[in-house]
Amino acid sequence: MDTMWRRIGRIVLAAGLWSAVAAQAEIPKETYEALKLDRSASPQQLYDALVKRYKDPAEGAGRGSHAQYWKPIPFSKYLDPHSFYKPPATVKEVASREDCIECHADESPVWVTSWKKSTHANLDRIRQLAPSDPTFYKKAKLEEVEANLRSLGKLGAGEALKEVGCIDCHVDVNAKGRANHAADLRMPTADVCATCHLQEFAERESERDTITWPNNEWPKGRPSHALDYKANVETTIWAGMPQREIAEGCTACHQNQNKCDTCHTRHEFSVVESRKPQACATCHNGIDHNNWEAYSLSKHGKITEMMGGQWNWSMPLKDAFAKGGQTAPTCQTCHMEYQGKFSHNMVRKVRWANYPAAGGVAANITSAWSEKRLEAWVKTCTQCHSESLARSYLELMDKGTLQGLAKYQEAHKVVEKLYADKLLPGQTTNRPAPPPPDKEGVAQFFQLFWTQANNPSSIEFEVIEMGENDLAKLHVGLAHVNPGGWTYTEGWEPLNRAYSKIMSEDTKLREMASLQQRVAKLETRRTSLLDPSDGATRASLGGLGGALLLAGGAALAIARRRGKDAD
Repeated sequence: MDTMWRRIGRIVLAAGLWSAVAAQAEIPKETYEALKLDRSASPQQLYDALVKRYKDPAEGAGRGSHAQYWKPIPFSKYLDPHSFYKPPATVKEVASREDCIECHADESPVWVTSWKKSTHANLDRIRQLAPSDPTFYKKAKLEEVEANLRSLGKLGAGEALKEVGCIDCHVDVNAKGRANHAADLRMPTADVCATCHLQEFAERESERDTITWPNNEWPKGRPSHALDYKANVETTIWAGMPQREIAEGCTACHQNQNKCDTCHTRHEFSVVESRKPQACATCHNGIDHNNWEAYSLSKHGKITEMMGGQWNWSMPLKDAFAKGGQTAPTCQTCHMEYQGKFSHNMVRKVRWANYPAAGGVAANITSAWSEKRLEAWVKTCTQCHSESLARSYLELMDKGTLQGLAKYQEAHKVVEKLYADKLLPGQTTNRPAPPPPDKEGVAQFFQLFWTQANNPSSIEFEVIEMGENDLAKLHVGLAHVNPGGWTYTEGWEPLNRAYSKIMSEDTKLREMASLQQRVAKLETRRTSLLDPSDGATRASLGGLGGALLLAGGAALAIARRRGKDAD
């Protein structure tokens, strides 16, 4: 009887805690609809539905539709553990929870040092937090985690989670026994983190559901962290290029779909770290998405750099301004916010998707779909600015982006016409086909990562960089309020420089083609005068010969007449 009541109490407690969590949840309704779940679903039900979709190849898991074209390298197992990780056969130890810490203190001391500083290693300290402590919210979070584990059968009624150590993440949460390295070890993936952090996992996974483009401008759920690995393996040149070590450089950022430690780095998993803009910099940088450069050189970034040491980064994002002393936005305070609330869904306001040249994106920018997202951005900006300033700047961003796009499109048409006219250098004599599954074409993405002979031509490379890099940088500079980023430094000036090169090359190539045509005509005419093989030529030569005979006869007659007169 006592056992029955304990079970009932456990169910009621779990349901109560989940209801309390659900009341403040940021899991969008679109996700519940996609999973065919009601908001009253238990943690177990939500977890099972999310993980089932997460591991489904039809929903983006695994090697993708181009799998036949590429093979993993040894390092791939760390980028896609679901597909490629296997426990190390050479490590024979069978270890307890305590053994893991003792052994790795010698084998990999940095891991242990980081872990000992983490919340995972100090759960009792969280339980003892006073309401006056700014991190008191972590106590409720721990209760939420334990409720999730009870629902999943990982934690007994009334049982407290002692710690989260090596064995919990690399074998099983709250494992009681010993683990065999060669058989039991796993590399934690996002669904493993979800065992405890279900709310955050569901928010991240909701990126699949909330970014559905109205006219299929981009695939469903793209761009997002939830499907960034799918976006990677479905890129034809990534799959086709033989330099697999180079290709995996793309994967090193496109791994958020598979793991959580891209943002929450091992083994401390510091929430303070993940709230700082530097956490985003490793991936959001460079010539095609220089978000970090644009942000860090903006006034927002400079204030963060100069004043961030005075802010309380332990505060939740919702309290960062009011209680944490924050006086400028970070990546997180802008991109994780939606309608005044914060979550791991960072794409609910996406409009330009970073790449204005992507088909249909610009045409969609004034649609009802895009306008709704624009209004959400206005609300974000008005945390710090007036609505008038916010609207005027967002209008500037849109129009400036369209101006850059027009410059690129004009140049692209010129290169397309050269290609159609077969005037690109080596186009008819020295242009090898790209590696499958890519196909031949003018100014294609694959040409940034694969070159051979005259494929691509230098003029093509210029226009590819205009669309993929310079235009993207111009937009990002505008979006992050970095004036140099959209004018001299990164955007407009490089676009114009490339435009000038393309137009000059177009003039040269067409003048050369015209000259070659004229020379060919002269060569044909000279040859025809010397070749009597056809009737027209014979007639021409006959006419010329007759004229010469007449001229010679006349000259002879004149000479004879002059001779007689002399006599």
